[in-house]
Amino acid sequence: MAEIPPEVVSEEKMELSWELFGELCRVLALRVARDYDPEVVVGIAAAGVIPAAVIAAMLQREFHSIKITRRRDGEKIRARPEVLSAAPPQLAGRRVLLVDEICDSGETMRMALAAVRDVSPTEVRTATSLIRRGGYEPDYFAIEAQGTVIFPWDREVLESGRLVVNPEYEELLAE
Repeated sequence: MAEIPPEVVSEEKMELSWELFGELCRVLALRVARDYDPEVVVGIAAAGVIPAAVIAAMLQREFHSIKITRRRDGEKIRARPEVLSAAPPQLAGRRVLLVDEICDSGETMRMALAAVRDVSPTEVRTATSLIRRGGYEPDYFAIEAQGTVIFPWDREVLESGRLVVNPEYEELLAE
């Protein structure tokens, strides 16, 4: 894997460019391919579908998603995630790779894993682009992170038709 430039990582934050995110997906796809042969890749929506779709394309596998959220109708992040859509029935009897963009406590991954297991796949393994130690450890991950991770798709948001720095990261990015 390409070395991460020191300005990208600090104790407080890790800011990913699209190029670095792509490299993390490449590393993750290679790690999965060396050890596992999934028939289908499932991304945890919303943000987990981004690395999952990239990995599915690299592995040349079918792609599906499951929606789990910590937000509802623009609310701030809630403490407990909520499953908003059932796992696709097409997973039954197949080897599945379940992907999210990051794993902290693992609560979202555990909920998604339970939902996927409800449709009786042959096997399920988990993967994330980034991991923070202390919670659930996925079967595969590209890199370990500390502090706040700022993904390229989340750095800016639209406000009044203009892209602006995401208010959640303004203070951290101003440093």
